Amino acid sequence: MTDPTLWNQIIGGLPQPHLLQTAEWARAKQPFGWTAHTQTWTAADGRTEAAAQILQRSQRLPLLGKPLSMLYVPKGPLLSNWGNAPLRRRVLADLRQKAQQLDAFFIKIDPDVSLGRGVPGEEDAQENPLAQEIIADLKAGGWRYSNEQVQMPNTMLIDLRQSEDELLAAMKQKTRYNLRLSERKGVRIRQGGPQDFPALYRMYAETSLRDKFVIRSEAYYRAVWDEFHAAGMLIPLVAEVEGEAVAGLMLFIFGKTSWYIYGMSRNMAREWMPNYLLQWEAIKISKAAGCETYDLWGAPDEFNESDSMWGVFRFKQGLGAQAVRHIGAWDLPLQPTTYSLYTQALPRLIALMQWRGRGQTRRQLST
Repeated sequence: MTDPTLWNQIIGGLPQPHLLQTAEWARAKQPFGWTAHTQTWTAADGRTEAAAQILQRSQRLPLLGKPLSMLYVPKGPLLSNWGNAPLRRRVLADLRQKAQQLDAFFIKIDPDVSLGRGVPGEEDAQENPLAQEIIADLKAGGWRYSNEQVQMPNTMLIDLRQSEDELLAAMKQKTRYNLRLSERKGVRIRQGGPQDFPALYRMYAETSLRDKFVIRSEAYYRAVWDEFHAAGMLIPLVAEVEGEAVAGLMLFIFGKTSWYIYGMSRNMAREWMPNYLLQWEAIKISKAAGCETYDLWGAPDEFNESDSMWGVFRFKQGLGAQAVRHIGAWDLPLQPTTYSLYTQALPRLIALMQWRGRGQTRRQLST
């Protein structure tokens, strides 16, 4: 693998470098069975035109005796210009070749290529015509839309190039009211550190049980949080009422983008709206760090009230964020029969892991 500092500099020189393509992400995933490989593509003048950090893991399936190697390019590959057809076709072909060299039965990519902005059907919705050209290339190369969307295909973005007054004006009136209410009620936001991670994880576990989503082990989150905090790329924010932590937010920063990936809250003091003040503090810190975009990490697959993310979407929309839809994750099967067995077994494996995860979370909270 390329030297970690150099790797971050390489991807930092591309237009939209992503947190999940950093060396820190690879190091955080290493204890959980993932090995990182890096690849770059250069122009004739030596400029880096594309880059991909490829994670490899072996997994044993119940239907097959031997371990199988799979590859994943989280939020990548990164291209200087997705409109450059020869470049993107070369990158896709080389990723196929890399998967063959590593004897992987499939490779998954998850590039941040926009399908469009705004909620489909609404007046301000815009489509990205280039996305259909890219999808056509993927299909022509044997790639298929993945049944396993590891990351959420859609997200919500706030343009931080506006002034604080403009950002506040772009929020929904109810959001501004809740933000001020939180201030009046005496909620205070402080920047945390590793000493807060155990309490923040317990709060995250409590949130997962209340809101019915599955989380990983504490060891997993500690690996991610410790790695990025040590690199100066993570700012934990803690909301307190009378000195007691009631909510938290993990703010990641890389390049000109900040990400809100993990948020947590206790049942107490929820009526004092600490999450609104946390988000406002995250916005101000992101601006001060030179960020131009705040990625709120996640939006509904279907933009209607039946989607489980609808309430979260409305909260983020209230902050002035705009929906951005992506092409999502795509798989290239190198061993079609094995891949077919894998996709058949995957729903059962996920259901089992979720059942175990919920049980583990309950046990942790009861201790």
